[in-house]
Amino acid sequence: MTKTITAVVLQNSPTELYKILKFEGLASSGAEAKIIIAAGKVIVNGDIETRKRKKIIAGDTIEFEGNTLKITI
Repeated sequence: MTKTITAVVLQNSPTELYKILKFEGLASSGAEAKIIIAAGKVIVNGDIETRKRKKIIAGDTIEFEGNTLKITI
């Protein structure tokens, strides 16, 4: 699987995890993003994250389906 690393610049910090997945196109909607997160398919800073509203800040790393998002502000 090809890994894609993307720098994500937050306009508002902190931002909820599900919103980042939605806005970065990794989920088609907020509802789909919440389902993906609840299923344990997203890794934040090396740990499986199941909290949909987990606050993401600069310096965090999100991994999902071969995509890595590095968060900056």
